[in-house]
Amino acid sequence: MAAATSPPRPAESISLAGLGRALIQHQQLRLDQAVAIQRKADANGSTFIDELLGAGHMQAGQIAKFAAEVFGHPLLDLSAVDPASLPGDVLDRKLATEVRVVPLAKRGGRVSIALSDPTDSKTLDRIRFSAQATVDPIVVEHDKLLRLVEKVGQSAADQLAELTDDALEVDVTNEEQAPAADTSEVDDAPVVRFLQKILVDAIQGGASDIHFEPYEKFYRIRLRIDGELREVAQPPLAIKEKLASRIKVISRLDISEKRVPQDGRMKLVLSNQRAIDFRVSTLPTLFGEKIVMRILDPSSAKLGIDALGYEPDQKEMLLAAIHRPYGMILVTGPTGSGKTVSLYTCLNILNDAGVNISTAEDPAEINLPGVNQVNVNDKAGLTFSAALKSFLRQDPDVIMVGEIRDLETADIAIKAAQTGHMVLSTLHTNDAPTTLTRLANMGVAAFNIASSVILITAQRLARRLCSCKQPLEADEAALLKVGFREADLDGTWVPYRPVGCERCNGGGYKGRVGIYQVMPISEETQKIILAGGNALQIAKQAELEGVRDLRRSGLMKVMQGMTSIEEVLAVTNE
Repeated sequence: MAAATSPPRPAESISLAGLGRALIQHQQLRLDQAVAIQRKADANGSTFIDELLGAGHMQAGQIAKFAAEVFGHPLLDLSAVDPASLPGDVLDRKLATEVRVVPLAKRGGRVSIALSDPTDSKTLDRIRFSAQATVDPIVVEHDKLLRLVEKVGQSAADQLAELTDDALEVDVTNEEQAPAADTSEVDDAPVVRFLQKILVDAIQGGASDIHFEPYEKFYRIRLRIDGELREVAQPPLAIKEKLASRIKVISRLDISEKRVPQDGRMKLVLSNQRAIDFRVSTLPTLFGEKIVMRILDPSSAKLGIDALGYEPDQKEMLLAAIHRPYGMILVTGPTGSGKTVSLYTCLNILNDAGVNISTAEDPAEINLPGVNQVNVNDKAGLTFSAALKSFLRQDPDVIMVGEIRDLETADIAIKAAQTGHMVLSTLHTNDAPTTLTRLANMGVAAFNIASSVILITAQRLARRLCSCKQPLEADEAALLKVGFREADLDGTWVPYRPVGCERCNGGGYKGRVGIYQVMPISEETQKIILAGGNALQIAKQAELEGVRDLRRSGLMKVMQGMTSIEEVLAVTNE
């Protein structure tokens, strides 16, 4: 006899966080929204404010301003705080990292603590007991707080401090003719510590990929930061075999196999609150194995839709589409354009106890608790199409397909969208209109495309200007030539150019921002599809309906001072 499952707790039995109750009282959240967020926090072992941001109901700045005003605490912008100037002996670093707070100052028997939720009494009690002082809460933005905690807490900074140059001594005598190192010595301490330093440096620097590249006369390591590769080290050539073996061991790859490519994964635990996954790929080259490690940060999926760069109207269209009961949403763009983060953000918004979500990926890049993630395995017969067929027998509500590569996968995904399921997937096309013609070229019937696809998002990632940016002197004719309209040149904004400073390592850019073309499929667009229209006709109709193309969306980011004209021209390439 099967055990009876306990019914979900009624809203009255959910213990809402103090912040949640305050948001309800001030009509910033509905009771059902707050309860759903609290349930998700309890299920995931996270906090109310984590899930509130992940759901996209409010931005970090709005939450901080609300908490400071309602509970009567000072509000501080952590951007103005120098981590080096913070006191290091006020609070135990391990505790500060665990509860995610930062001590700001101590005077007499009082300690000022930066935190994002001043209603968290358990945290305040622990701090009070540890510091043996009265706690003065200072409210800060949650996302900025997490970044500062990583810098000053028991995190990557501490690990870097332990890695001294003396530990990296390697015999570099006669590098050019150095014999292959004994690959059995994969636990060689200097190699282990050197690799750890590279991994932590990459995470601290905001890199997306790490390249280990052997050549005939030298060995180099490069990081891809903000879309650009930068060389960071040239270790001795003699280290290449040991380094490759060490990476393969911790990635559970075959260290004896050097003739064929291999794929694996590994994890680096930075603190109790944060662990980073790496997707590892090896490739035999003329002078050894090239290894590329993709950094997969789970926190990127919980940034919330506001952090991705959608304009308000684009965000509204996307949220309306993903909350529809059925249909297909496609995200398009080249490799490295942020499609995966966009999809995971949508899944994180939909991820609720009452929704069954299944994903087929190659491989699953970010672990999302509450989502049933499947790695496709072509050799074992678990293809995208096979996974999709199985999903349809698993009572799904939402299905995510990593990529539509063939007609069979496209057909099954479209049938799923037509039979009451929400389907999200990606395609490699240049913009939204060409996605529809790409599906037709794959062999999908026009009727199926028109009746299933409800929205297409094309995207690019542009480098964000650093705070050292300076106004660019450009005449009106030049601005009109790159795509600005006469109505845009109203004197209320100025374009900026990159300059370069210590913060951005002289490049003038720091971080990236998304540029999007969000195209809902209207009835008129459906008629064009059914009539066998081409991408130009679809693009013209989309423009009539107010859909901005990628170039126009990029120029709006220029007008907002986020990026430069040359960066938009480079990534949109029209």
